[in-house]
Amino acid sequence: MRPVRCLVRLTATWMLIAGTTAAQGYPEKPVTLIAPFPAGGSVDLVARAVAQQMSELWKQPVVVANRPGAGGNIGAEAVARANPDGYTLLMGTTALASSPALYSRLAYDLMRDLAPVGLVVTMTNVLVVHPSLPAHSVKELLALAKARPGTLNSASAGVGSSNHLALVLFNTMTGADIMHIPYKGAAPAVADVMGGHVAMTFVPIAAAVPPVKAGRLRALGVTGATRSAALPDVPTISAAGVPGYEATSWNALLAPGATPRDIVVKVHGALVESLRAPRVREILVSSGADAAGGSPDELARFLREETVKWGKVIKAAGIKPE
Repeated sequence: MRPVRCLVRLTATWMLIAGTTAAQGYPEKPVTLIAPFPAGGSVDLVARAVAQQMSELWKQPVVVANRPGAGGNIGAEAVARANPDGYTLLMGTTALASSPALYSRLAYDLMRDLAPVGLVVTMTNVLVVHPSLPAHSVKELLALAKARPGTLNSASAGVGSSNHLALVLFNTMTGADIMHIPYKGAAPAVADVMGGHVAMTFVPIAAAVPPVKAGRLRALGVTGATRSAALPDVPTISAAGVPGYEATSWNALLAPGATPRDIVVKVHGALVESLRAPRVREILVSSGADAAGGSPDELARFLREETVKWGKVIKAAGIKPE
């Protein structure tokens, strides 16, 4: 048994040295940050703001690559299967926590195949409708939905996305029957609502502010517990007619599951420093996002809690992948 114990100790020591050595020179080449939704949406905006700042800190390019599809799972799978050397990262979303309850066969395991780095931002969505819809408040929308059950529809960034879950919670708490139409991201979802092809959507504030201010969308309520500084005149959905309603979304930075701890710590440090940069904070505040930056262990706990929370909502509503 003694040779076996010695081998185990030598292997552990080698892995520790290898990880430390890798972190000392990291990054020595461009880093790819995968955004699992299309360009132009809130995930893309946050990813590019952080990537630009991290590029300046590291003196190496951090390139954002959009990999949309399957409610964010195509991008997540790409990172889960990537070489665990810190050169492929994921800008994860709330969909990471809902997917385990939605899909019976995921090609990756959230807690095993992805390494938490840090929570990047939290944000609220805003319920917006096309200006032609005869609803100027949440109460008027509910009256319309109940007068026309099953005829109103709501776009989302995909099954299990934060705006889909916001709709599910809205229907569950109000008894409304508003149909769900999934897209491959928030940007195309918002575009179809602006075009009048879909009645409404619960869109991340980052993607809603410009069209709302331009009069191309009408905002009825924000999904958070308090009003948003980005849209201060818009009430919360809870105050506007659905007491107790609250649904927030988030973005988090993750790496492949077997990434050495030293590299995870180094990426986390760059993330925290980037979120403190005035330019990044300005972009986030103007888009309705709140910078976070918790530790990898805190993110791991948060992901477990979110998976349980949304799993219960999805199970209670009987949602299945579309």
